[in-house]
Amino acid sequence: MSRRQLPSVDRVLNETATAAAVSRWGFRTVKIAVRALQTTLRAAEEIPDWGHSPSGYAKAIDEWLEKQLGRGYEPVFNLTGTLVHTNLGRSPIAPDLAEAALTAATRPVALEYDLGAGKRGDREAIVAHRLCLLTGAEAATAVNNNAAAVLLVLNTLALGRDVPVSRGELIEIGGSFRLPDVMERAGCRLKEIGTTNRTHARDYENAIDDRTALLLKVHPSNYRVEGFSTAVEVADAAAIAHRRDLPLCVDAGSGALVDLGKYGLPREPLPGELLDAGADLVTFSGDKLLGGTQAGLIVGRRSLIERINANPLKRALRLDKIALTLLDATLKAYEDETHVAEIVPVLGMLALPIDELERRAEIVAGALGDVANAKVAVEPSLAETGSGALPGQHLESRAVTVAFAKGSELRAFEAALRRLRPAVVGRIADNRLWLDMRGTDPLDELVEVLGTLH
Repeated sequence: MSRRQLPSVDRVLNETATAAAVSRWGFRTVKIAVRALQTTLRAAEEIPDWGHSPSGYAKAIDEWLEKQLGRGYEPVFNLTGTLVHTNLGRSPIAPDLAEAALTAATRPVALEYDLGAGKRGDREAIVAHRLCLLTGAEAATAVNNNAAAVLLVLNTLALGRDVPVSRGELIEIGGSFRLPDVMERAGCRLKEIGTTNRTHARDYENAIDDRTALLLKVHPSNYRVEGFSTAVEVADAAAIAHRRDLPLCVDAGSGALVDLGKYGLPREPLPGELLDAGADLVTFSGDKLLGGTQAGLIVGRRSLIERINANPLKRALRLDKIALTLLDATLKAYEDETHVAEIVPVLGMLALPIDELERRAEIVAGALGDVANAKVAVEPSLAETGSGALPGQHLESRAVTVAFAKGSELRAFEAALRRLRPAVVGRIADNRLWLDMRGTDPLDELVEVLGTLH
């Protein structure tokens, strides 16, 4: 058949076989794909049979668009051993908690409307109540992530003024975002003090002058300073700040609201403890160890929170109704600390006992037992929290490992797992693919999808 006899784009789009691609990708996006495929076909020496059939394009459309756009926001099994994985969406939300967000998304809600008074209300009132309840703060507010929380605090309290920060706390987070750059955008001036490994109380004291707006201490993200090192404790920094009538803000980073020691991890200071130690404001993330949606949370002195909420920048950074609903549902779960690990998935992953991990490993290893040329085993492994939380600290775990005689076979198998739906993402180390068992929920679905490999 002639190249002129290729089916029209409209005929391909109207085919029943193309409907799934249109539903997945969108009508106009599929139209672009069909046109691109036909341009390629016209330039080819030989046109495959599917190119002449309006119903034959569906597979080629999917393949072309996946190559151009990726696979979109598909669910995956995170078996990397990094539980709060930034590239994989950080903390998962429990389906039961997500139900409230689904309702909020599909219905009008009393977001900024006081049903009792019949007038405009406070969109953050319930979330602020729970944050104060859980941390002991006088007041609280929320924005769209922790970097935004730090930006808003600095822009509100330190615009055009100096902020001393230890050189050992000038962090860079994923995507090459650096604290000094955030501070510059906030409109304040960074005043570096101390050295990378040692900062003393006198460094803060000597840095304060009439241009100083506040003192800032920052959670070291993704690294630890060990060996010959010294850092100023929050209580000591607070005393220095308060003697000069300055506020102290602490960026706590990961946002743990429960003692992690019960899960076999080093204990991190809780926001409430930082406030008790003298911090005037504490910022932390909602989607790391707190286990909720992406958010930046600010708790502390009422007078400072009121100033922050009055900043016009707050509106640009505020959370929408879906995020607020998810945050509220997650914080409500923390009101019963005894059962919170049964509700918040990231805590559930941390709390899994070794015998349960071994049970899951045996099931997953059985599902992989028939992979050609592979050696499948259950081995001890080390998981980590990830996303800058507890850097360098590991949690005992179990993994299913898959090894091949050739490195090319190993890489091909790892890629095959990523092509599954849902995709299964592990990590390659020591010439093996490691599939950590702390991310195996829902296990039945994982076993089912692994079965499609054969």
